[in-house]
Amino acid sequence: MPDEKEDKLPGYSGSTRKILEKNKVEVWSTISIRKPNGAKFVGILLPRAAFTASNFITLRVLDTGYNIGIEMSEDLTIEKLGYSQGNYKLPAMNIQKKTSLPDVVLLGTGGTVASRLDYRTGAVLPAFTPEELFAAVPEIQSRVNLTPRTVFEILSENFKPEWWVRTAEEVAKEIERGVDGVIIGHGTDTMAYTGSALSFFLQNLPIPVIILGSQRSSDRPSSDAAINLLNAAAVAGYADIGEVLVSMMGSTSHLYDYLHRPTRVRKMHSSRRDTFRSIAVPPVGKIDWLTQEITYYSPVKPRSLKEDFILDTKIDKRVAILYFYPGMDPDMLHSAIDSGYHGIVIIGTGLGHVSSEFYSALDRAQEEKVPIVMVVQPLYGFCHLRVYETGREMLARGVIEGANMLPEAAYPKLVWVLGHTGFPPDLDEVKRLMQTNIAGEITQRETRFGFSVLQGIEPGIENLFEVI
Repeated sequence: MPDEKEDKLPGYSGSTRKILEKNKVEVWSTISIRKPNGAKFVGILLPRAAFTASNFITLRVLDTGYNIGIEMSEDLTIEKLGYSQGNYKLPAMNIQKKTSLPDVVLLGTGGTVASRLDYRTGAVLPAFTPEELFAAVPEIQSRVNLTPRTVFEILSENFKPEWWVRTAEEVAKEIERGVDGVIIGHGTDTMAYTGSALSFFLQNLPIPVIILGSQRSSDRPSSDAAINLLNAAAVAGYADIGEVLVSMMGSTSHLYDYLHRPTRVRKMHSSRRDTFRSIAVPPVGKIDWLTQEITYYSPVKPRSLKEDFILDTKIDKRVAILYFYPGMDPDMLHSAIDSGYHGIVIIGTGLGHVSSEFYSALDRAQEEKVPIVMVVQPLYGFCHLRVYETGREMLARGVIEGANMLPEAAYPKLVWVLGHTGFPPDLDEVKRLMQTNIAGEITQRETRFGFSVLQGIEPGIENLFEVI
């Protein structure tokens, strides 16, 4: 096995490697491949992921920019046309500030907005620094003075409540320094959780705090990272907004981003670039990436005075989420209590139900002052425990109706609420706080078109947003 650092054909093995060596081809070579049927491909040989089929090569085709796989065989005609060493990193840039532009800070936490493809494994890694990402979007220099700063380099699934606190503290430092806006680069998978937590932690904001990510790594031609960054920078630098908002691509046309409240947004597709949808409400607004104009669909909080800003990061990390399913054993709830969890969010069926077999476990939770907050699986609609007998039985056992909070908002909110009540808490106080709308997590009702899932896709949907 060749040494990984010295290997000129990383990821290639077996007969494929022998064919490449025979033709004196190495990774980063520009090659021409002709098949017996006359088909011809010209491109750059890329490193191969170690865990993929060994009888293929990966070629970045020059005339399209796309990567393709070509099955190798002895009857292919291969010609080496040239060689240029590939570089995984973009050069850092020394940016001179312009007094006419607003000062915006990009806090990097990791995620696909600052990442690259690991060709050894085929996985996306948080490897680009914010500085490198900035170098990839030089046009931002004419829009804001952007100062990139790495807070941590972790994938969003590795975020914990303490990282929410650390992120909020870093935002507070920038507010104290007097910046005009803050952007947070974050992985999309748990962006709504972090955004919701920050919405509770950062009160009376004097600046916009805009969270962005990307669905495609920034070293791919189809990446949405650059456009999302440009849009977020425009909002952070110029908009009269005193809230935490998520800015992500609104459609695959790449023409605009939607602005969402983190407490009402959900990632609805695992890979689409327009994956984020505001649930039960329209997006806060739309940012046109060419003109940088913002169209608002709902009112926003304006920037507050700096002296009114409050950083409130009291938390209790011992909170869990349980997703109820048919046949679920009440031992799951007992186990959470036995494990010392101080509060539990349950995602219940329909209007917010669990089976009657859970009654004894709910009795125990009430006796031991472990608050149970119920939200609903359907995403749209409210938790109503007064309609059916099951719901009334649950209310009698202290279950707190979570209105129409999304799980991504209910979980960090309970973490925050218990940080203020302590444990064991006053259950009535927990109920009061959980049922009080603090950061847009609860709506009084669903708007007429609140169930419009096809935001950015359905013709005429934006006209509906404007008349809601």
